[in-house]
Amino acid sequence: MPLPDIRTIIDLRPAGEQKLLATSLPVIHLSMDDIEEGRHTLTPAGGPYLVICERGAHAGLAARYLRADGLQAEAWKGTPAELQQALEERE
Repeated sequence: MPLPDIRTIIDLRPAGEQKLLATSLPVIHLSMDDIEEGRHTLTPAGGPYLVICERGAHAGLAARYLRADGLQAEAWKGTPAELQQALEERE
């Protein structure tokens, strides 16, 4: 899966399930509730954003909320391991 042009990664995985991504990009850990309720404090300057979760189900919804807030955001439709591989291929 090709990696879109991104500046920041948003990780929705719960704290106990987060495995660190090896990347030079900033990774922000947020909950779906933070995004859904507008408590994320993200700005356009930090984007474009790539939203990830464990299996991709919540990432799409979170990216839609962020776009509704005026931010550039895309969902990663693969697993975090697939994202790690794409990041390694890019860097």
